Amino acid sequence: GRVFLFPGRKGKVMEGSIKGERLLRIKEVLALIPVSKSTWWAGVKSGRYPKPIRHLGPRITAWKESDIKAVIDGTFQSAGE
Repeated sequence: GRVFLFPGRKGKVMEGSIKGERLLRIKEVLALIPVSKSTWWAGVKSGRYPKPIRHLGPRITAWKESDIKAVIDGTFQSAGE
């Protein structure tokens, strides 16, 4: 798949690759979906919002852009639905 670069802690560039899918960090997600960080994480826990991709590295959390677009479009369904 394609490799995507995104800013990490202290300005370092981190790499993430999920089958050619663009990955969004929490700040990018919250810029698109105007909720607080605590509301976002509560929604992730309840299944209202998608779960993040966590195997990118230590302390790196990102979401697939297609999942975030589905939330915006109102078409996101959690795995349990």
